[in-house]
Amino acid sequence: MTKFRPCIDLHHGQVKQIVGGTLRDDGEGPSENFVSEKPSGWFAARFRDDDLKGGHVIKLGPGNDAAAREALSAWPGGLQIGGGITPGNAREWLEAGASHVIVTSALFDGAGKFLPDVLEMFVKEVGEERLVIDLSCRRSADGWTVAMNRWQTPTEMVVDHATLDRLAPHCAEFLIHAADVEGLCRGIDVDLVSLLGGWGKLPMTYAGGAASMADVELMEWAGQGVVDITVGSALDIFGGSGVTYGELVEWNRRTA
Repeated sequence: MTKFRPCIDLHHGQVKQIVGGTLRDDGEGPSENFVSEKPSGWFAARFRDDDLKGGHVIKLGPGNDAAAREALSAWPGGLQIGGGITPGNAREWLEAGASHVIVTSALFDGAGKFLPDVLEMFVKEVGEERLVIDLSCRRSADGWTVAMNRWQTPTEMVVDHATLDRLAPHCAEFLIHAADVEGLCRGIDVDLVSLLGGWGKLPMTYAGGAASMADVELMEWAGQGVVDITVGSALDIFGGSGVTYGELVEWNRRTA
């Protein structure tokens, strides 16, 4: 059954909801849907109290380490961490309280070529049982192409069943942000969710576009009940109006 997994997105040390496709390195700030006055630890403690397992903390660029550590210390072992994770610092983040480390950009060179040796370094460092591979992607002529560097740079890797089969022996889970619809609250990418649900050999979490409980229900149908969902900008605790946090907590309790 599809579960709701919570998220804490960090940008410049604050909990935010950002339109995914607007994150750039050219000096122009991203389009922000929400900037919280509450610290990251407040959200992590709430997720802990409601037993929402398997959520993730994503550092969107520099200046987020302290806020990330605050969230992890509020719920040791309850959250995954991503953003700037390398073989050299992965163990440090596990020691800080993360259940898993999430990796994308470190698995590719500057031109977007996949680096299998680096993946093996991650496995050697933390074990595949504590590694989540982020296949966040954008639509392309080939279907969906993995994008790195905060979804700015396309890689050579497509998201399909062959790629999932290739990577599955080296990780515990997959995380997939649909960057083209991230933060827009216009509905999930049903085609992508259907592709993921048709594979279903490892736990997977999808993020992007969810606007209502109808989208959560559609997620369960399209993903055949094997793909979990993150709801961000539409959620009331992140300033949204489409979905209440209480509805999602109750959803998880009903589908337990």
